[in-house]
Amino acid sequence: MANVATVTVPDAKTILITPWEKNIIRDIEKAIMDSEVGITPENNGEMIRLGIPPLTEERRRQLAKQSKQEAETAKVSIRNARRDAIEALKKSIKTDNVPEDVEKDAEAEVQKIHDKYIKKVDDLYAAKEKEIMTV
Repeated sequence: MANVATVTVPDAKTILITPWEKNIIRDIEKAIMDSEVGITPENNGEMIRLGIPPLTEERRRQLAKQSKQEAETAKVSIRNARRDAIEALKKSIKTDNVPEDVEKDAEAEVQKIHDKYIKKVDDLYAAKEKEIMTV
């Protein structure tokens, strides 16, 4: 794929495409129109401006749902890390002669770290959901 233009984002709702050769501006515009982006390009002869429309209610709900799934995936990863750490601690009693009370203290510390990061994921998700749903 050849590079044919510079793409800039002057603000959160605008994308500017400046072709390096003016004769290909129509090709770029046609490609955008033929794509499923759903944005009509504005061509002033030197650059193409794409105005990003505000999110629909349906799209906001979709993004919130996707955020929730990502948060769940993160929490599963945290739980798996906790499980692996606890298994390693239990194994250390048998193989490394670690005293049981030391293992239990370490297990409690692992649980504390687990709880901290689960809460952090929940807080980040709540903030992101609020941001997405705010019009």
